Amino acid sequence: MHRRPKHDFGRRVENIQADRNDGEAVQEALRFRNFDAVYDNVYDWERGTTAAQVEATVRACGDRLSRYLFMSSVAAYGDGLNHHEGDALAPDDASDPYVRNKAMTERMLFRLHARTGFPVVTFRPPYIYGPENPFYREAFFWDRLRDRRPIILPGDGHRLMQFVYVKDLVAAMVRALTEPGAVGEAFNVANEKPLTQLEVVQALAAAAGKKAEIVRAPREKLLELGGNPMTPPFYFGEYFDMPAITMVVNKARRILGFQPTPFDQGLKETYKWYLRRPRKIKPDYTFDDKALELAATLPPPDED
Repeated sequence: MHRRPKHDFGRRVENIQADRNDGEAVQEALRFRNFDAVYDNVYDWERGTTAAQVEATVRACGDRLSRYLFMSSVAAYGDGLNHHEGDALAPDDASDPYVRNKAMTERMLFRLHARTGFPVVTFRPPYIYGPENPFYREAFFWDRLRDRRPIILPGDGHRLMQFVYVKDLVAAMVRALTEPGAVGEAFNVANEKPLTQLEVVQALAAAAGKKAEIVRAPREKLLELGGNPMTPPFYFGEYFDMPAITMVVNKARRILGFQPTPFDQGLKETYKWYLRRPRKIKPDYTFDDKALELAATLPPPDED
């Protein structure tokens, strides 16, 4: 189910057209259907997808569900390091709509589970990487490395980042479909070891067989210059310069048999895909040039 009149998954996959943020449209589209399982992977980045809208989808899916598998995010924790699944999620009044919506939706789903036995499973991945990534993340760095451009590192490069390979996340979600112990549980799904931003750049360069030329610039100066972590012009990849949130993945290992792919191996596979993928748009380095010019006039940045 999505908003478009067709898809590219082949004839065996039926196309159901509806805007999931329109509860009445979803109810109408699913009126005469029943499902054994639902994977809810959708978030509306322009308008947000609220707990009430997810609940409308839940109630439209019939009473035969054996699993409702919901894609949440590490962002549901709000902030902090080394989170376990039992830690408190962000409050209902969290300032960031994405954080607020993911946390409130999880609370709604687990309340349904507690009251009715609703067979929910939620997943809280950090940065997802791998082939077909629609965000300008790995490609942001590989474009610059292949064009022999410096990589601008915000601050001292010590901010922590945690990743999960897309194929590992998919494997965990498929396993959760039939694992009895998954029902009613949330799962942190990630590579175990967080990396600093500097380590991430070095790993991306190694996957491409390149050596990164790194130029450090104070984060606040990059923002003052017009750079943005969320929308173009990006200075460090799309959404890649956010306050650190990390988590512990023991539960996914124990219940789902989760075995994460080593980061360097996953990046090598992703780089092969990147090389096969034609550039849709030539990279624009206008902001990079302004930032590099500014960095050349500044003393080394302070510690984060």
